[in-house]
Amino acid sequence: MKVIIMGCGRVGARLAGLLDTAGHNVTVLDMDSYSFRRLPSGFKGKALVGNGIDEEALKRVGIEQADAFIAVTQGDNRNIMAAQIAKHIFGVKRVICRIYDPLRQELYESLGLESLSPTTIFADLLKKKLES
Repeated sequence: MKVIIMGCGRVGARLAGLLDTAGHNVTVLDMDSYSFRRLPSGFKGKALVGNGIDEEALKRVGIEQADAFIAVTQGDNRNIMAAQIAKHIFGVKRVICRIYDPLRQELYESLGLESLSPTTIFADLLKKKLES
């Protein structure tokens, strides 16, 4: 599967490594080349500098052939915008984005945008841990 990951923070770099090890064709896009230091040694994918809400940058990373697009930057607005561009302009089949704000996450989920809120997920895990 050809996967594009926007954001090479801890989550993006970890996901890129996991997918690369599993044999997927992975491209990581980040606005800061220094972020690529987080990628695991032996990473066989591509790491390119660019903005995931810029259509030209997305074309450079092969968005038109992508099977999946994952947006995991620190900014909800950038993740939402990039996910919408990938899904609606480029027709990427599987688009997932991280949204920290649970209210936004619920809204965008209801509009058909596949998203995860680490805020909600972690709070649920802590509650389960506390009650066990």
